[in-house]
Amino acid sequence: MRWAQGGIRALKPVTDTFSGFGLAVLAAAVAAWVAGFVLSWLEVLIAAVLLTVTLLAATAFVLGRFRYDVVLDLAQHRVTVGDRAVGRLDVRNASGRALLPSVMELPVGTGTAAFPVPRLRSGATHEEIFTIPTRRRSVISVGPVKSVRADPLGLLRREMTWTQAEELFVHPRVKNLAGSSTGFLKDLEGRVTTDISNSDVSFHALRDYVPGDDRRHIHWKTTARTGQLMVRQFEETRRSHLAVLLSTRADDYAHDDEFELAVSVCGSLGLQAIKEDRGVTVLVNAGFVRGDNRTRLLDDLSRLELKPSRGRLVELARVAGATVTDASVIAFVVGSRVTPADLRAASARLPAGVQVMAVQCVPGASLSRHTIGDLSVMTLGRLGDLPLALRKMSDG
Repeated sequence: MRWAQGGIRALKPVTDTFSGFGLAVLAAAVAAWVAGFVLSWLEVLIAAVLLTVTLLAATAFVLGRFRYDVVLDLAQHRVTVGDRAVGRLDVRNASGRALLPSVMELPVGTGTAAFPVPRLRSGATHEEIFTIPTRRRSVISVGPVKSVRADPLGLLRREMTWTQAEELFVHPRVKNLAGSSTGFLKDLEGRVTTDISNSDVSFHALRDYVPGDDRRHIHWKTTARTGQLMVRQFEETRRSHLAVLLSTRADDYAHDDEFELAVSVCGSLGLQAIKEDRGVTVLVNAGFVRGDNRTRLLDDLSRLELKPSRGRLVELARVAGATVTDASVIAFVVGSRVTPADLRAASARLPAGVQVMAVQCVPGASLSRHTIGDLSVMTLGRLGDLPLALRKMSDG
């Protein structure tokens, strides 16, 4: 077993250089030599000679040492859908002699771009400028850059990797909601709780002073009247906290355009909450999306994909009800296949007293609003209608 593994390792440089077609030609050449000598078959020997000469000629195309300095430079690592993404590939001959022509291959997403590199003198450089399509929200892996030498018949192929892969984030389109969400997220000063605090804005009661209390909270009038130090207590308040529950279940959407609109709505709501310094939590079927920073939120949204899932919207709401306990506003963002019964069941899993809405994304539909019990549901046909939808929600 060890000798077999050792043989495989020894032959790896050969098998890595030979293409599938090249290995077939090599096997045919060996078989032709054996058959020609054993059977004394002249025609087969001639075929063996021709195949051998072809392989030797192919070898001449891939001989030589590669010594390149290669720079892969993306002008921007984060763009929005539809924006122009530009990159630069710079190849320099780092050897002391001229290098024969080669090809640089650059994997971009699921495709590969090939850039011919001419014969380079020592120290000479070659530059290529390329653009990357950004028609769809995604995270595109760019690179690693590989230099390739191959013969015209494709028998042999020699590769060397020169750079690391880089990621290009294609962020979803978002809509500025300044002035639109204020009415909907109207608990600007927080929501009062029953938790008692020694320092807040909502006065609760007086109590006896104990060593360590902040003297700024001593109520001097009561202290003078009773002759005993008294301090103020407060009810803790919560800052506005938005929770967005985005369904990533494939069965909840009729087609991909619905999901793209839903991701854009989610991003718009989250960014507005971040901009207004409110807390935001984004929850999808697979878990939480980072909402502590604009860039991290958009990066994570760029990675989202529709996936088959048994977990329905009610399960997402159950997780939110158990984990996002400080939410003051909760927004469902779903596709057209989510039924009113699903929305009613999901909203029933959320804590009482929390403001809840749902945005159902149906590209091309007219903006409309309806209610399912206590739940307000907006049907949204395009991202540009989102500010108006929020104003209608706050007016309702």
